[in-house]
Amino acid sequence: MKRVLLLYLLIILTNTLFGQVSIWATKSYTPQQLDSVYKTGSGISGPGKPVVGNGFGGHAGNWSFDAEVTENNKLKFADGSVIKKGLIPDIKPIWDVHMRDAVIIVGGDGNYYLTGSTGNNIWRYNDGVEIYRSKDLKKWDYLGLVWSIEKDGGWEKTWRNHHNQPTRAIWAPELHYIHHNYYICLSMPPGGISILKSTSGKAEGPYVHATDPNKPLLGGIGPIPDSFLIDPTLFEDEDGKVYFTQGPAKYIARMKDDLSDFAEPLRPVKLLTPDHDPSHHISNCAANNQLNDLGFEGATLFKYHGKYYLGATDKYNDRYSMMIATADNVYGPYTGRYESVPCNGGTNFFKAKNGDWFTCFFGDDSQAPWREKPGIIKVEFDRNGKIGIAKKQPKFILNN
Repeated sequence: MKRVLLLYLLIILTNTLFGQVSIWATKSYTPQQLDSVYKTGSGISGPGKPVVGNGFGGHAGNWSFDAEVTENNKLKFADGSVIKKGLIPDIKPIWDVHMRDAVIIVGGDGNYYLTGSTGNNIWRYNDGVEIYRSKDLKKWDYLGLVWSIEKDGGWEKTWRNHHNQPTRAIWAPELHYIHHNYYICLSMPPGGISILKSTSGKAEGPYVHATDPNKPLLGGIGPIPDSFLIDPTLFEDEDGKVYFTQGPAKYIARMKDDLSDFAEPLRPVKLLTPDHDPSHHISNCAANNQLNDLGFEGATLFKYHGKYYLGATDKYNDRYSMMIATADNVYGPYTGRYESVPCNGGTNFFKAKNGDWFTCFFGDDSQAPWREKPGIIKVEFDRNGKIGIAKKQPKFILNN
């Protein structure tokens, strides 16, 4: 990773000197090739509709593999065994809308806001960032496409080659309420991160770039495959300082006050108590003896009772779950890696208006009760600050 960062610095310096930025994997495609991508489905998820039954109704489908979910095959995509084993409550989606990487926050106006990776085929393309709003986590209103790649994008407009396919998609966007304004951090395959800011002070925008529109804040620069950096997140501390991490949460850095760039170099995070059980890591990390990491993607960062909680997603007993470690300092060192809530990987934790805490959920493994729809689970912290599932769950998220 250090080699990658040095390459970034060299490339950025070279680009600055020669007045241009090279976006990794840029490729020109014919209108016919792009039309074939557009035909794979809508670039937005839209307003959704009421949840039907166990959540397989409506937008039924396993978008991860572009395969239709039928009564005969749906169990191999999401068999609900995590519920049958008693590891999580018998929950249902909070809304029947196609979404990966679901993240919910409380906005400055007291409303809840939800966003994530949306569209029928986010592996190849989508239209941009969609946002949803709720007063009570029960009824959601669709605010629409608040930022369009085609209309509002800078470097993001470039089509790139990802897995030998034309690709232009927003991955894992997150909405944050920071310094009394709304910011969106996002990533695009095959790597590259931007931060947007609302010009109206409202969650629905419009949004413009807070970072340089002509190049990614991090990743996606230059002719190197190691520029695959995704899944950014932001955290505002009690003193107003804002911190950034991404992907496997290997680095943390403070941002400038206007979030236009980093205020300091990326600082490596030390995990004092790594988990060396191969079954608690994704298979390729275990095979390569990379068992010292917190996770491999989907970072999150928040604070509870003076402790910093750093998370990254990994495969824990084949569940796509958020691994958590804690520290007294935002930069670490961090200790105590553990599976927070089974199958909640790639999401976040948020404090509700009544003081309760929740984790988001979207389903990304065969043990989950559904695939790629937003849900929530109420959590609580034990006397040592460890996250667990609350014994009493809100009725509106339960099937019974």
